[in-house]
Amino acid sequence: MLHLTKLCVGISDVAQLRSLQQARLAAGGELRHRTRSFPRRAAEVVDGGSLYWVIAGATVVRQRVVDIMEDHWEDGSRCAALLFDADLVAVAARPTRPFQGWRYLDPAAAPPDLGASATATGRDELPDTLRRELEALGLL
Repeated sequence: MLHLTKLCVGISDVAQLRSLQQARLAAGGELRHRTRSFPRRAAEVVDGGSLYWVIAGATVVRQRVVDIMEDHWEDGSRCAALLFDADLVAVAARPTRPFQGWRYLDPAAAPPDLGASATATGRDELPDTLRRELEALGLL
């Protein structure tokens, strides 16, 4: 098993990502993200791996990758399509510097999932800016 990490460009918080994906599913679409480069280790990623989304400067949520396949952009050029499970799993936030494309993420280096108790504490109800500042200070 192997994970990927990727910037979630144009998304300001997990709620916006969740809303966008729910709308896509409601319209009969699939949860897919196209990327230029096809992962050479795709079989390892599909074998239980997840994509860890970096939103607003921190890795905050993951989504299981169910398939990676060849696809095409609208202009006909080749790309890879990452297909996801619908569940977004909150992870312990980790500040992440910007990068291009995607990166492999070893399971031992992946941030741990937040259990159901973490959402019950009200963490998700904090404004994103305040939550990120508290996380950067190590207070959350």
